[in-house]
Amino acid sequence: MNFRDHKPVKLDQFNGLYDRADEEDVPLDHFIDCNNIRFIGQGTFESRWGIGVHQDVAVPLSSILRMYNYPTQDKNTLLVLTVGGNLWHVVDSTTVFGPILTIPEMTDFGFAPYAGRAYITPFTTSVTGGLSREVGLDGEFLYVYLGDGTAARKAGGTTPSGSITIANGAAGFTDPGLHIFGVVFETDTGYLTPPGGLNSFTTVAGNSVSFSNIPVSPDTSVIRRHIVASRVVTSFNGDLQGYDVFFIPNATLNDNTTTSLSDISFYDQDLIDDATYLYDNFSEIAAGVNICIYHNRLCICTTFNDISTIFVSQVGEPEAISQIDGFCTMPPNGDPITNIIGLRDVLYSFKRNKTAGFIDNGDEPVFWPYSEVDAAMGAGVHSLATVIDSGTSNVDYLIVGGYTGVLLFNGRYIIPELSWKISERWTSQNLKEDFWRIQICNDSVNQRLYIVMPDRTMLYGDYQNQLDPRKIRWTPWTFDSDVNTIALINVSELLLGLDI
Repeated sequence: MNFRDHKPVKLDQFNGLYDRADEEDVPLDHFIDCNNIRFIGQGTFESRWGIGVHQDVAVPLSSILRMYNYPTQDKNTLLVLTVGGNLWHVVDSTTVFGPILTIPEMTDFGFAPYAGRAYITPFTTSVTGGLSREVGLDGEFLYVYLGDGTAARKAGGTTPSGSITIANGAAGFTDPGLHIFGVVFETDTGYLTPPGGLNSFTTVAGNSVSFSNIPVSPDTSVIRRHIVASRVVTSFNGDLQGYDVFFIPNATLNDNTTTSLSDISFYDQDLIDDATYLYDNFSEIAAGVNICIYHNRLCICTTFNDISTIFVSQVGEPEAISQIDGFCTMPPNGDPITNIIGLRDVLYSFKRNKTAGFIDNGDEPVFWPYSEVDAAMGAGVHSLATVIDSGTSNVDYLIVGGYTGVLLFNGRYIIPELSWKISERWTSQNLKEDFWRIQICNDSVNQRLYIVMPDRTMLYGDYQNQLDPRKIRWTPWTFDSDVNTIALINVSELLLGLDI
């Protein structure tokens, strides 16, 4: 029925918040204000879910600064940082280990899981010239946590000290001549230290070789030791580290206590497994801001002294990073690298307003080709969306929180941004100082985005209708306490880290 020549408008769809340009431009199927709702099906909505306490313990963790989903070998767990620099391992609602690491200056941390272990890098945020700036803590390191409740320790390991003693053993065989011998420690994470305890000895053809005074590590993480040797040195210049060394077959001590090993025979042609590259590796790795796994290599960026450098490990050896060629560098521009991630065989690196890529060409990382992807758009330290409870990117695209809004990235940024309908809500935030607060989780199963905003409220985006700027439905969420961090566990269960 018409009323005074007015034809009724039927609203059978509701598509969420519209906060862009003039209020008069709000479409009929959007609201200018629609706080704390969630969308049901294609066109209806109801109040957002309530919240409860995740931990069923006498004193739940509080004052949470950062939280990550940590997949161990058998379940999804959490790493939780609280005020005071205390890091906890929340195994489930009733089991909490820790603190597994305490660094009072740590207000944030980067994390990557690898083979059930957690690699952790402590950092903090400062404001310089009105812009937030994140770098690894000065004098701090990359840490590794085994997931079993024991304290996290520095990744890497110390080089054996002292000097191994070598003597002729029982009847056996070696190539006669001067050899360099040494010891390599192996830790419980598989890290191999640079060779140490070096000494020279002239072997004879009819005898094996015996070793004593084999160095023992003061680190309880060392679980075995390997004897290494050079091939015959025809002209010795006195430099014990100046010759290639190799692992001697069957010359391994599977403990950290025994100091002797007798009657080892080998020919130089048996020395195949090279250990020389270990001399170049860092024995300890400086703390950075973000960590990712790319082509089975651990990558860590933005140490205190190298803000435009990504350090890259050997394949399958996450703690073996060469000081000589185990890095790649974005051209310095005064801004630190904020984030790194692998997508479609490319290692993408981000600054606050720049995106670039490196490609693993089979050579050492220092020789990987570099290309600039975008000179104006970038990401924050937590603004690359993690997917469900895996903590990784989608296979074919990234969802990125940048200065202009929330964008799709598939090797280039897709314009307009996903947050096009709420551009004023996004740009009204204090992005310069609080860019680091943006954190995004993507529940790709239920097609939902959860975003922590710089003002510590949240944005909820529903893309059941399509991951498209005009079809995604947005609504703000607010709580009685500020939200510092979020995580998804058990595929799609949302956890909030509140400032209480």
